[in-house]
Amino acid sequence: MLTIAIVGKTNVGKTTFFNAATLLDAKISNYSFTTIEPNVGTAYASDVCVCRELGLKDNPQESTCIDGWRYIPIKIIDVPGLIKDAWIGKGLGNKFLSAIGQADALIHVVDASGSIDDEGKITKPGAGNPLQDVLDIETEIEKWVSDIVYSNMQLIAREATHLPLEEAISLAIAGIKAKPPAIMEAIKVAELDKVNFDNWGKTEIARFVRDLLPLIKPSMIVANKMDLYLAEENYEKLSQYFSNGLVTACSAEAELALRRAQKAGLLNYTPGSEKFTVVEGAKLTPEQSKALEYVDKRVMSKWMRTGIQQALNAIVFKLLKMNMVYPVANESTFSDNHGNVLPHAHLLADGSTPIDLAGEVHSRLVEQYILALDAKTGLRLPKDYRLRHRDIIKIMTQTRTKKN
Repeated sequence: MLTIAIVGKTNVGKTTFFNAATLLDAKISNYSFTTIEPNVGTAYASDVCVCRELGLKDNPQESTCIDGWRYIPIKIIDVPGLIKDAWIGKGLGNKFLSAIGQADALIHVVDASGSIDDEGKITKPGAGNPLQDVLDIETEIEKWVSDIVYSNMQLIAREATHLPLEEAISLAIAGIKAKPPAIMEAIKVAELDKVNFDNWGKTEIARFVRDLLPLIKPSMIVANKMDLYLAEENYEKLSQYFSNGLVTACSAEAELALRRAQKAGLLNYTPGSEKFTVVEGAKLTPEQSKALEYVDKRVMSKWMRTGIQQALNAIVFKLLKMNMVYPVANESTFSDNHGNVLPHAHLLADGSTPIDLAGEVHSRLVEQYILALDAKTGLRLPKDYRLRHRDIIKIMTQTRTKKN
């Protein structure tokens, strides 16, 4: 399952973002290190379901379809907050950074109102520096990975005597999901492909890691607390400085309030939608009515959405360039062998083939694979066909008999 880690300093709203995305009740407070162990839950990436295009009533089995939007589960990790020198273990740095190793991408939550200081403690809005907060965390992650590489130099040099350098490095830092192709690209971008590894020092390693991280841990900056004073001004600064990356606005508190009210049966609200309505006959307390009025005025009317679902979708479909693909057994009814219409949807990386899809469904299908059909057109697809977003694919197999 695709894994996204939520990173950031303490008190920026990481756990609120996590709770809003998963509706789990992770503890929230203003104390440093409230999250002392990584919280793990299930969030969802969503896109318009192909059931709309086909005019069908679908029956999802491991995902869900709400008002014509298909929601596919992804793993999300809320890791402990970071402080300066976390890379050498200060605070809960080791737990923070080891959790990052599991992730395919990072959501970097920052307090756009500037309400936290350098140590992650609550201060008055504007006293903190959101831009510096982002740079601080990037530096800590870079130092952590650089230290891993530096500590394994002897191992890498030994392995590189009989393996390509990118494979030797990949073995040494396998815990952070660094594959040889990304490592080779980083080596070239850092202009180290002509430098013998024995001559790499801390400066060369730092340069290599700086170019490697965007490839193995692509990140998106989420400017949180956009309903607060000075947040809009800081959001503009973040967008300008990180103009080559993804920066998005959100209010995790607003989303959490809406989802909890929806779960309690008080609201009609679909995650990611532009509006919410109070259920007819719902009895709201004065506090609830005031809170919803605030959300409508300070968040929905200004930003159109709370930004939580948009952040998840952006990191999956724009940053990671994943495609949502639907496997079926019957191309005529777009169903499985039990008659469930469009029962499954999978997230596959750009460049994936029908054989990759077969492996996602079941490893046995790869062994028995014969060919794949485009269920919409009936066309036979080559093995190296690059799957596209919203493809509906039938995998055809044949049981192979064992030879004596």
